Amino acid sequence: MSSAPITVATLAAMKSRGEPIVCLTCYDASFARLLDVAGVDMLLVGDSLGMVLQGHSTTVPVTVEQISYHSACVARGQRRALIVGDLPFLASATPERAVASAARLMQEGGAQVVKLEGGAPMLPTVRRLTEQGVAVCAHLGLLPQAVNRIGGYRFQGRDPASADAIREDALALQEAGASLLVLECVPAALASEISRSLAIPVIGIGAGNGCDGQVLVLHDMLGLNPGRPPSFSRDFLKGRGSAAEALADYVAAVRDRSFPGPDETPY
Repeated sequence: MSSAPITVATLAAMKSRGEPIVCLTCYDASFARLLDVAGVDMLLVGDSLGMVLQGHSTTVPVTVEQISYHSACVARGQRRALIVGDLPFLASATPERAVASAARLMQEGGAQVVKLEGGAPMLPTVRRLTEQGVAVCAHLGLLPQAVNRIGGYRFQGRDPASADAIREDALALQEAGASLLVLECVPAALASEISRSLAIPVIGIGAGNGCDGQVLVLHDMLGLNPGRPPSFSRDFLKGRGSAAEALADYVAAVRDRSFPGPDETPY
């Protein structure tokens, strides 16, 4: 494993070589060090912290200040992996607000990429951010910040109309300048098709093993979620002697595409 820092160009090169990209959420310096040593390529400081750290039932209460704080913690432990910071609920409601939020995550939090949820309505924001030199990770499929509108955490893109909309949004986001795309909870065949059709890396979560990489919530893959674990996750700590062993197994399983397997691919 190279010790050179990971960049968006590194991830693009990995996609071109067919080398799976390994991602996990991360919220503090201690785990950042462990994930770095294990060979994780991308650390997502996700608004999932609202659920796994703060005890909320959704990600909606998380603020830019909180993401910035946790990004700074991760940055103090990271040496190699790329840090991606979430723009939380309504932080990207307008291009102007997104630019201000991204500035805070990058200048105060040390994030190198910012992630935002949504398709067509986000295109002007993605363009504005990229014009200002910000690397953007887009996010389609299940949008956790929209949980109150959609009525729960449900798989998306299972009917022809919604699948077509995801395809169109994915291409439009790439054309607007997005450097990466996360696809969450969409059918494996659709995710694989989108991954093949885009030039930018596509990272899946609950989207089968045909994507260019995988991401999980750290607490889910360590079996630390006190509630019902997602159907697409796996407890990598079970039967292992340490978190470091679990992380090494997760990295290996993503690299050889044995994760996600049939049991973690509901659709």
